[in-house]
Amino acid sequence: MFSMRAVRRLIGTVLLAGVFASPASAAPIITKTYSYFQIGGKTAEDLDKELEKRGPLTRTTGHRHPGATEIKFGGEVTYVERANRCTVGAARVTLRTHIVLPRWINRRRTDADLGMIWDTLSADIKRHEERHAEIARTHARILERQLLDLSTPSSCDSLEKKVADATRDLLEAHDREQMRFDQVESKNFDERMTRLLKYRMKRD
Repeated sequence: MFSMRAVRRLIGTVLLAGVFASPASAAPIITKTYSYFQIGGKTAEDLDKELEKRGPLTRTTGHRHPGATEIKFGGEVTYVERANRCTVGAARVTLRTHIVLPRWINRRRTDADLGMIWDTLSADIKRHEERHAEIARTHARILERQLLDLSTPSSCDSLEKKVADATRDLLEAHDREQMRFDQVESKNFDERMTRLLKYRMKRD
């Protein structure tokens, strides 16, 4: 007797529905988009206030930030039941990242020194958010491999639980890695900006 059942399971903050059409070994479906928020101001103090006032508000901190990366995991697992055994027929993890960055509307009307400071800061903000997206991509690939490698229990209900446990553990590890990255970046911010500004001054 051969039967197949496909079960959609929430992997992250959002379930991205869809039916498999690819082989089990296919890579995760990963998308990345961008949007921008405008800030005004004509001095360094203005820029600081504008970023604090208009930057994206994140739910994890409850504060506004100069940039943000929205991360949404999803996916689908197909279970195959045969001869009273259940295996993962296919597993597809999906990941959507959306990066929100600042855009200074007065950039072309500023003096050279402030322009250099802004260019350095905005490039660092983008690098920081791109790294958040990269961390998420790495964990999406790890999760898909782990799901495909799960051992085969005696029932699909048992295998579903293994899928849920593996998913939860991986996403918790992902969150910890993102938090560690933010902590390191925050601690090194002043030193990093000083180094980057010195580099730009020498280059220019």
